[in-house]
Amino acid sequence: MRVVVKVGTSTLTHATGRSNIRLIEELCKVLSDIKNAGHEMILVSSGAIGMGVGKMNLPERPEDMPTKQALAAIGQCELMYLYDRLFSEYSHTVAQILLTGEDLRHEERHANFINTIQRLLELGALPIINENDTVATEEVAVGDNDTLAALVAESVRADLLIILSDIDGLYTANPRTDPTAVLIPRVEELTPEILTSAGGSGSALGTGGMATKLHAADICMSAGTEMVIVNGSRPSVLYDVMDGAAVGTRFTGRKQHENDT
Repeated sequence: MRVVVKVGTSTLTHATGRSNIRLIEELCKVLSDIKNAGHEMILVSSGAIGMGVGKMNLPERPEDMPTKQALAAIGQCELMYLYDRLFSEYSHTVAQILLTGEDLRHEERHANFINTIQRLLELGALPIINENDTVATEEVAVGDNDTLAALVAESVRADLLIILSDIDGLYTANPRTDPTAVLIPRVEELTPEILTSAGGSGSALGTGGMATKLHAADICMSAGTEMVIVNGSRPSVLYDVMDGAAVGTRFTGRKQHENDT
């Protein structure tokens, strides 16, 4: 299987913005093990700005673009240093790719990206992708890494996109504010009711939320790629997803669903 795994800022960092080293170490171990089993793995990783906030000891995520871009440059170094060191312990080579929306919209640049990913996978490397926050502006930004991960999965014709979040999956309502909220284990169609169940943005250090994840699901389902949202606080949950266990919320690719019927 060709699998894209997206991990968000809230999963990679503590509330202080500092790296959650124990979780990152476990994530790298699990991804390495799944790769050892013969699967092609691509990691879409948030966390650059959040780690930059922690590294510079700032009390909160800044609002102005120049500071956010500067912190992304600082945090991206730490992020890739951690990944390079940890994956090397399991004999895997990582490759960094930083993208903007223009790289995915421009036909020639998009083709170059796909060719690069394909060659990296053939070489046995593990591509790690993030939005190029140091140069991305509103005009060229993808905007969030849930959407970026879905566009990557669509581009490389992945079999599965796994989004590691700070929530167990899609609920009928916001479980943080509504005690009657119930987890939805499987989605075969993005109905108006499901779309309205999405809340606002996620953690204070991140940019995502359930709305961006449903947008990602729409991209994947249209491309025939399955997508699963699971809680990333326990990276070993990736084994359950790969085994097809009933964890989180699984969005069925429309092409696959049509073939099944």
